[in-house]
Amino acid sequence: MKVPVKIIKRDSKLRKNYLVTLEIGIILTLGIFLVAFKVDFNPNTEEKEITVSVQEEVYMEEIIQTKQEIKAPAPPRPVVPVEVPNDEIIEDEIIDLDAELDFDEAIELPPPPKPKDDEEDLENEIFVVVENPPVLIGGIAGVQKKIKYPPIALKAGIEGRVIVQFVISAQGEVLNPVVIRGIGGGCDEEAIRAIKQAKFKPGLQRGRPVSVRYTLPITFKINNQVSS
Repeated sequence: MKVPVKIIKRDSKLRKNYLVTLEIGIILTLGIFLVAFKVDFNPNTEEKEITVSVQEEVYMEEIIQTKQEIKAPAPPRPVVPVEVPNDEIIEDEIIDLDAELDFDEAIELPPPPKPKDDEEDLENEIFVVVENPPVLIGGIAGVQKKIKYPPIALKAGIEGRVIVQFVISAQGEVLNPVVIRGIGGGCDEEAIRAIKQAKFKPGLQRGRPVSVRYTLPITFKINNQVSS
């Protein structure tokens, strides 16, 4: 069955008109609600009183700074006297001087002190700086040749410098060697052993041999040990 074309066109027009009419109705409804909310139906003819709050006033009072008076401490109380009995009799001690003083006699004075011997002071003193410093016989190379690399340090790969401090006597001997910076592994002990065998020409002060404090580095290096 075929629907006439005229009826279809009429239905489409009705649909378009319906949508337009619906939109217009919604807009008018919203406008009426807005006007209704804004209009005051119970106007109050009485004038409203406006109250102005009074601001609180703050008064600043000037506070006078007070000074504390330091009073002197009260004097100590006097000591109460203790009564001493008067029955005790103090005997006067009489000193008898049997010796006769002869002012014409010459007075024997003690002998003057002996002058200090500079030579003794030079022998006992340990110098740090002298006019002519001590000289290592054979040089540092001679001491290095006496070094035997410790097996523990060799296995552990320990290398470095051991600083030893000691005293060179007036005879050129090494006294009291001490490690002031070590590397361990037996190298410290080996450095002291080698330095004890060293010989020096003693240092001179005022032309005389004296004791001098000395510091010497001993080098431990595995490459040098392997090549030797």
